[in-house]
Amino acid sequence: MRQWLAKSVKVASVVASATAVACSAGQQTPAPASTAEQVFKAPRLAGTDKPDLNGLWQNLTTANWDLQDHSADGGPVPRAMGIWGAQPPGQSVVEGGEIPYKPEALAKRQENFKRRLEIDHDNLNTVGDPEAKCYLPGVPRAAYQPFPFQILQGTDKIVMAYAFANASRTIPLDKPTEAPVDFWMGWSNGSWDGDTLVVDVKGFNDMTWFDRAGNYHSDQLHVVERYTPMTPYHLQYEATIEDPQVFTRPWKISFPLYRRMEKDAQLLEFKCVDLSEEFVYGGLLRKPTN
Repeated sequence: MRQWLAKSVKVASVVASATAVACSAGQQTPAPASTAEQVFKAPRLAGTDKPDLNGLWQNLTTANWDLQDHSADGGPVPRAMGIWGAQPPGQSVVEGGEIPYKPEALAKRQENFKRRLEIDHDNLNTVGDPEAKCYLPGVPRAAYQPFPFQILQGTDKIVMAYAFANASRTIPLDKPTEAPVDFWMGWSNGSWDGDTLVVDVKGFNDMTWFDRAGNYHSDQLHVVERYTPMTPYHLQYEATIEDPQVFTRPWKISFPLYRRMEKDAQLLEFKCVDLSEEFVYGGLLRKPTN
C-alpha cells in the first residue's frame, strides 16, 4: 500500500511539474506580429529596390457575401436547390465591425438587400446586385470576390487582372493622372510607402456594390488601398473608403491575401456574360411581340 501511494505521489508530482511548465509556457507573451513583420524582407523586383508583388493572390474571407458579421442564410435561391446559393457565415472585415452609414443611406442599403436579385428591365441599374448581372465588380470588391487575381508588376506600372468578368486595371507608378470619365473599376494611381504599394482610386460611377448584402456607394467614392508583403506567401490588404454622400466618416477594411502555390497555377477567365443572360433578359424574351 505504501509503495502504491509513493508511486501515486511521484506520478502526481511529475504531472504537476509538467502542468506548471505548460502553464508557464502558455503565459509567455508571444512576439508581437510587428516584430515578425519587421524581420521579413520581401524579395526585390529585378533591377529595382521595390518589393516584388508578382503572383496569383486570393482572399479567404466571406466579405463578398457581406462585409460585416453575418450568419448562414439560404438566401433568395429556392430551397429546392439545397445549399446551392446559400450564404456561409462570416466575420466582419470592417474596422470596428460596422459600416458608418448616414440614416437615409442605411435605409437604401436595406432596400438593396431586399431587392438584391430583382431586375427592372426598363433600367437594369436601378435594383439588384450588379455582380449577378456580370457587371464589373469595382474596387475594393474585386479584391475579395472568391476568385484569384493576378498582379503583374513592372517598374513604372502595375496591372491587376481579375478572373471575374475579365476585369482589370492598369496602375501607373510614376505620375498621377486624373480620371477622364467615370469608370466601373475607378481610376487608379499607385505609389510606394516603404514596401507597401498604395493605390489611390477615384473616378467611380455609382453602379457597383461592395457585396451581396446591398452595401453600396455613390459616384463620390474614394478608395485608398494598401498592399503590404508580410511573408513570402501573403500580403496584408487594407482599403480606406470615403464617400461623404453615403457615410458619416471614412472607414477601413483589412484582411490577408494568400499566394496561390499550386504547381502551374494560373488565372482562369470567368466569362459570365452568357451565364447571366437569362437572369438579365429572360423577362424581356418572354414578352409577346407585336
